[in-house]
Amino acid sequence: MIAGLFATVFAAAGFASAHSGAVSSVPENGSTIEVGPARASVTFNENLQENFPSLTVVGPDGRLWSKGKATVDGKSVSVELGELGPVGEYTIAFRVTSADGHPVSGTRTFTLSKAGTGTPGPRPGEDQADGENGESGGIPVWVFIAGGVVLFGGGLAVALLGGRRAK
Repeated sequence: MIAGLFATVFAAAGFASAHSGAVSSVPENGSTIEVGPARASVTFNENLQENFPSLTVVGPDGRLWSKGKATVDGKSVSVELGELGPVGEYTIAFRVTSADGHPVSGTRTFTLSKAGTGTPGPRPGEDQADGENGESGGIPVWVFIAGGVVLFGGGLAVALLGGRRAK
């Protein structure tokens, strides 16, 4: 009976560890570099699904240094990096979908030892309402104000005129 219990526990542990796991990255986890690569990437032990990959690089200044959207190629997910900026620790954060459909996320770090002249993006999660042409991607405030005036005016007209009935 005890042997059967151990067999069940070890079999369950084998199934639980069958998900994708990160095996390497560019830059390598924990490494110190002087210049960043053109693309940051994380490679896994099995192929990934191309659904909704996420890979970001955040610098010691708390700003995004990754550019554009992450792409999946077989076992790797990557994103354009370009020239980095301040000296310090950078964090590569990833979220991908493994071949078996389970989400896998984590982080890896590297240290930049020589300051670069790159331009950072916004802070992660910072509102990016203004587009490249300076226009907001949302609904203008005047639409809500005009709608409120029309609704208030209509309600007022019904209240004032609605009580009178033709006899």
